[in-house]
Amino acid sequence: MSNRLKYETSPYLLQHKENPVDWYPWGNEAFERAKEEDKPIFLSIGYSSCHWCHVIAHESFEDNEIAELLNRYFISIKVDKEERPDIDSVYMAVCQAFTGSGGWPTSIFMSAEQKPFFAGTYFPKTSRGGMIGLKELLIAIHEKWNNDRDSLLGESDKIIAHLNNAENTPENADLGLTHSATAVYEHIYDNKNGGFGRAPKFPTPHNILFLLSYYERYKRNECLQMAEHTLMQMYRGGMFDHIGFGFCRYSTDKKFLVPHFEKMLYDNALLILAYCKAYNITKKTLYLEIAEKTADYILREMTSQEGGFYSAQDADSEGEEGKYYLFTPDEIIGVLGEKDGEAFNRHFDISNIGNFEGKNIPNLLSSDPADKSFDTFLPQLVLYRKKRYSLHLDDKILTSWNSLMIAAMCELYLVSKKDIYLSTAQKAAAFIQKYLCKDDTLYVSFREGKCGVIGFLDDYAAYIFAMLSLYKATLDREYLKLAGRFCGKAISDFGDNTGGFYLYGNNSEELILRPKETYDGAIPSGNSLMAYNLVRLSLITSDEKYKITAEQQLNFLASKAQYLPGYAMFLTALLEYDEPPMKVTVVLDEQADSNNIPLAVPLDAAVSLLPQPTEEYPLKNGKTTYYVCKGHSCMPATNDLNEIQN
Repeated sequence: MSNRLKYETSPYLLQHKENPVDWYPWGNEAFERAKEEDKPIFLSIGYSSCHWCHVIAHESFEDNEIAELLNRYFISIKVDKEERPDIDSVYMAVCQAFTGSGGWPTSIFMSAEQKPFFAGTYFPKTSRGGMIGLKELLIAIHEKWNNDRDSLLGESDKIIAHLNNAENTPENADLGLTHSATAVYEHIYDNKNGGFGRAPKFPTPHNILFLLSYYERYKRNECLQMAEHTLMQMYRGGMFDHIGFGFCRYSTDKKFLVPHFEKMLYDNALLILAYCKAYNITKKTLYLEIAEKTADYILREMTSQEGGFYSAQDADSEGEEGKYYLFTPDEIIGVLGEKDGEAFNRHFDISNIGNFEGKNIPNLLSSDPADKSFDTFLPQLVLYRKKRYSLHLDDKILTSWNSLMIAAMCELYLVSKKDIYLSTAQKAAAFIQKYLCKDDTLYVSFREGKCGVIGFLDDYAAYIFAMLSLYKATLDREYLKLAGRFCGKAISDFGDNTGGFYLYGNNSEELILRPKETYDGAIPSGNSLMAYNLVRLSLITSDEKYKITAEQQLNFLASKAQYLPGYAMFLTALLEYDEPPMKVTVVLDEQADSNNIPLAVPLDAAVSLLPQPTEEYPLKNGKTTYYVCKGHSCMPATNDLNEIQN
């Protein structure tokens, strides 16, 4: 048995190709059939490594009774949120408007005109524990559709109108927002366990990046302490895979012990950036080691032969969440021998009692995280674990997530001086150029020789971010030109003269809403990342058009930032704009090689490379010359790099 999803390339859609549900991919065929047969649509949105998406699939979508109801009374559509973030964004906003919360799987009931009239997330097959079952819900909606459709559809237009008109008046962004944000972070900070707020605790590394950037400028020790403590606890706990490295998606408990076991490319990219910045500020080698371990995991398990990065590894093995990652003491002893195995078990909290459902999540919450004496045993355990169970790999390659990892590899190269990380970043950039870019148009995803739909704001924002990172790592002006070119494309295709950027462009499919996503979730929003990009382009190029657009974007985001910790990347951009990092303009003499300039400048410096002197920036003594500005004042031109550091 198979359905229409068998022709798709999305790993998530392919997971449902043999369901008895008559699934359609998103498209006109489904909507036309719904009109012809006068049926409502059931829209299910998820992603391949989503645990609760698997649960609803096993309980309901693989169940003949539920499938019979869906096939008889509904037209069913399945969407991969990672391939269609536009659809996901629109209907997540709808779900939140209906229920006050959201999540995946997202379950939407709507008309053939794409107007939603009921929404939720996970539903059990039958009602239990106060939750309505999918079976009862399908029957109730079918009856209401036939007998009282007007009341069913009555709220739809109101909700769509409300979501379409949720605009704020732009206001002036000022540094007071960054100062206020640090106070909010201190209020929600968990002094004992690290992290922010209550469980579940997400890593949200852009929070850490903002706090570290704030500390750099104002030397507020509380910001550094919150960032360091959180970084350390995330590493020590079970959220970090101490056997095979890399970070899981979030911690289900306040101590960072029990993770939600799926591993996402974007989390690991952003965490590499955070640990690199912490190392650069503190020079504590453990932070660099954690960043390198995370990169080693990416290179070993998440990188294709041609250089693109895969999307995710599943939380589940053989239908059980976390089974792949759990150990008993006897297993460790069986692999390492009694003496070494017992010592390993003590160090990583692996006991007969267990710390998770009778088994053990290796962790360092009660051990010295800097102790490297057990590292030599890890390859044996990695091999044992791979032979024991398998993990599903979501092997689609996404432009936005790949771009974040390119930026991470560049930053790791700059702090470690190891060429492997730069070559990895450049190879991934070449992959995007070859497979995910046609002229000035980016595409969302690539898998099995096929591109997904044309790109969204997040793809352009992350790609520009990656090109700026490659420029910083290499001073190759071609990367800077690419950043500028695609920034222009983003402004023309996604920009709105009333402020901000739309999620989908002028040439994308039109949906019932055209959202402007501003809130930073697990990943910085496209709008906040564009603010950062525009500020960096303004600093590097001194081009007035970037400065004006950056100011407009910062003011737009200031009007949206009601809950400041949800706008960390915007706040970082605001810091960069109002308290700029060192600006270094390098003017090359005729003999200089731009690829071999030993720039001993701070990691976040904005470096502008001029291949020849200009009237504004002449050579001094006929040699390569450095013009340095710190804060809002500039120093005399110099030929000596050491003067920059003093």
